[in-house]
Amino acid sequence: MKIIILGAGQVGTSVAESLVSEANDITVVDNDVEHLNTLQERLDLRVVSGNAAAPSVLHAAGAEDADLLIAVTQSDQTNLCACRVAKTVFNIPTRIARLRSADYAEHPELLDDNNFAVDHSICPEQIVTDYIRKLIEFPEALQVLEFAEGMVTMIAVKAFEGGLLVGKPLKTIPLRLPNIDARVAAIFRRDQSIIPSGDTIIESGDEVFIIAATSHIRKVMSELRRMDKPIKRVIIAGGGNIGFRLARAIEKSFNVKLIERDRRRAEMLAGKLSRALVLRGDGTDEALLDSESIEETDMFLALTNDEEDNIMSASLAKQMGARRTLALINRKSYVDLVQGGRIDIAISPAQTSIGQLLARVRRGDVAAVHSLRRGAAEALEVIAHGDAKHCKVIGRRIEEIDLPEGATIAAIVRNTGQSRTEYKELVAYEVPIHEVIMAHHDTVIRAEDHVIVFCTSKKLVSQVEKLFQVGWGFF
Repeated sequence: MKIIILGAGQVGTSVAESLVSEANDITVVDNDVEHLNTLQERLDLRVVSGNAAAPSVLHAAGAEDADLLIAVTQSDQTNLCACRVAKTVFNIPTRIARLRSADYAEHPELLDDNNFAVDHSICPEQIVTDYIRKLIEFPEALQVLEFAEGMVTMIAVKAFEGGLLVGKPLKTIPLRLPNIDARVAAIFRRDQSIIPSGDTIIESGDEVFIIAATSHIRKVMSELRRMDKPIKRVIIAGGGNIGFRLARAIEKSFNVKLIERDRRRAEMLAGKLSRALVLRGDGTDEALLDSESIEETDMFLALTNDEEDNIMSASLAKQMGARRTLALINRKSYVDLVQGGRIDIAISPAQTSIGQLLARVRRGDVAAVHSLRRGAAEALEVIAHGDAKHCKVIGRRIEEIDLPEGATIAAIVRNTGQSRTEYKELVAYEVPIHEVIMAHHDTVIRAEDHVIVFCTSKKLVSQVEKLFQVGWGFF
C-alpha cells in the first residue's frame, strides 16, 4: 500500500516502523526537519516537511495516488483538516485521524463525508486508559487483550515457582480445568518463542500467553499464577490526559489518589473528579509518598509525560512498599530494560494504541490487531470469508492448513445461527449467540468464523493474511 503518515511523534513513528517492515510505500510528513532526517536515516521511507494539512504539502507527499492517509499529529484540528483536504482534493480512499478531544466522539456526524471525511478515528489516550484499567482488574497480568467484542480474552502472565502448571506438560490443563476449555497460544522463555504442544512443560519465569472465553479467564489464571489480592488502593502520579481519564474511570470502584505537580491543573482536576483525592505535588517526592501511606498502596501508576520521572517515581514507590507498580515509557528500549525489576509493568503508549491503526491496514477482513511484546509479536482476529474452493482455510482442519512456523490458530468465535432477546430502554433486540471454540488440530474452520491467530514474529503476518485472502473467482 502507498501510505501517508502525518505527524512524526511517538504514534506516527511507531506506525511507520510497523508498516515499513511490511514492504509498504511510506511517506511521513512533519514540521520538524531534523526529526524527519533522523527517521529517514533509520527507516526505508520518504519524508516531506511542512504543514500536514496544506494541499501543496500533501501533493509533495504523493497524495494523488495514495491508498491511505493516517493523520496522527498532536493537533486535532490539523488532523481533521488534512482528512477533508485528502478527500476533497485528492480523493484518498481511506482516511484515519487521531482525535484527542472527547467532544468529537459525542458528535460523530462531524466525521462523515459531508464534513471532515474521517473514515476511522482513534484516541490513543483513551486506548491506553482502557488498557491500564484492565491491568488493574487483573493485577497478575502483564498484558490483557480482548477479541470478538470482548467475548475472548488473551492474557500474558509470568509463571512462578510453585505454580500449579509449572513443571507439568500442557496436556494436563484439561485435567485441572475439566469444565473449561483454554489454550496456551505461545510461550516466551528467555526472550525466545516456544511453539506449545501437549508435551511442552512450563518453567518458572516463562511468559505465557493463554486464551479462553472471557467468562472463564479468571479461573484459568488461577491455575497459572498465584492470585494476588484484589486492587483497592491506587495512586496515580500525573494528571495529564491519561491520568485524568483513568482516575475518572475508576474512582467509583477504587480508592484513588491523584498526584499533580501544576497548581492550576490540580485545581481543575479536583473540580472534575467526584471521589478521587487530588494532591498537588511530585510523584518522586519521598516525603509525599510516605505521608500518603505508599506501603499500603496496591497499585502505583506513573503516568506523567516525562518517562524518566515515571521510571524514578515507580521505582521509588516499589522500594517504599507499593505492591505493584506501572510506568508509561515512550522508548521501547527502556521498556525492556525496566520491566520485571522494581517496575512490574512498563507500557509504551504508542505500541499499546497502534493495534487499531494496524487493523485498518491489514489485508483481508481483520477485526482486531494487538501488538505484543513491544511490537515484536502480534495477535490478529481475522474473519474467514469465501468457501473451500476459493479460500485456503475454510473447510479444512487446522492441521491441514499451511501455517508458517511461529503462527498458531488459538481460538475461533462462531455465530451459532441462534439469537436471544435483550432489552434496552424497554426496546427488544435480537442478539446473535456466538460460540467460543478453542482451536485443536482437528477443528474445522467455517465461513464467517472469527479466527484468532498468534504470530510470534511480525514477519509472519503477511503470510497469514495471504492464507485468509479470497480468490477472485469467488466474486
